[in-house]
Amino acid sequence: MIELQRCTDQEVWDGYVLENAGHPLQLWGWGLLKAMHGWSVDRVFALEDDRVVAAAQILTRRMPLPLRAFSYVPRGPVGEQGTSEAFLTAIADYAKRTHHSVALSVEPNSSEFPMYDGWEKSAHHILPARTIVLDLYKSESDLLSVMVKKTRQYIRKSAAEAITIRSVRTREELEKCLAVYHETSKRAKFALHGDQYYYDAFNALGEFSPVFAAYNADDQPIAFLWLAISAETSFELYGGMNSEGQELRANYALKWHAIRKTKEWGLHWYDFGGLIGDGVSNFKQSWSDTETELAGTFDKPLSRFYGLWKSGLPAAKSVVRKVKSLAKRS
Repeated sequence: MIELQRCTDQEVWDGYVLENAGHPLQLWGWGLLKAMHGWSVDRVFALEDDRVVAAAQILTRRMPLPLRAFSYVPRGPVGEQGTSEAFLTAIADYAKRTHHSVALSVEPNSSEFPMYDGWEKSAHHILPARTIVLDLYKSESDLLSVMVKKTRQYIRKSAAEAITIRSVRTREELEKCLAVYHETSKRAKFALHGDQYYYDAFNALGEFSPVFAAYNADDQPIAFLWLAISAETSFELYGGMNSEGQELRANYALKWHAIRKTKEWGLHWYDFGGLIGDGVSNFKQSWSDTETELAGTFDKPLSRFYGLWKSGLPAAKSVVRKVKSLAKRS
């Protein structure tokens, strides 16, 4: 029998995630960040004969009526029975009972996931299933050998420029990196969170979220790369560069620095954070001759309104309009 037990102790929670090869998005700090920005967080252990055999950090977002809420496990669960039917059923029941969620979505950090009765593969995702994952246990020469030739050339060329790379440690340094991020966003036409979100991430994730930046001769950042790390996995969160960084191809030296540094720290995997078919994805694909396809997103419908949620998910504005219209008729 699986018994669920909520965890309210950060040290205990992170200890379990780190000791059981958990993903950094299952660490306490990621949930803390999300709790600061509109989500509620439940951290639950699965106990069997008084022994913890699995864990899941469940994020829940309130939704307009009649959907009520949506629950989500990013890159988890964790533990030997994390994908057992008993545990998945238990956390789905917990989400329904505690939050009245329309569905529980699980995006495991693995290439396989069992398809149990009552679960379905979702056509939509929150995190991309396609990604590049480097095995940091390989030698540097092996890692370099699978790169596109031009990528190796740009690594050498950018490393030879008058730039320095170091860790970002203060709010003031991060503020300058965010200025670079805004320039990147404007150029590439993608949306950002408000700056406070990133300051909160910096504080909430702490030692599990190193930020590296490339600086020019005037000691100003021209590119940055922000990671989330656990005991085994490094996961790219954010990154950008300004026009000078583009000219010097600083992102090549910077990414290679991050890969080498996390390898030096003893991590096993370096995840590029997903491929979505844009120019950045083309850049990422030049670092390896192999892509990784994770299992994807799996839903456990928990409400008769799941069909509305499922059909409306690709367009958030559309689903809200449908929900409001349905609520008025109810």
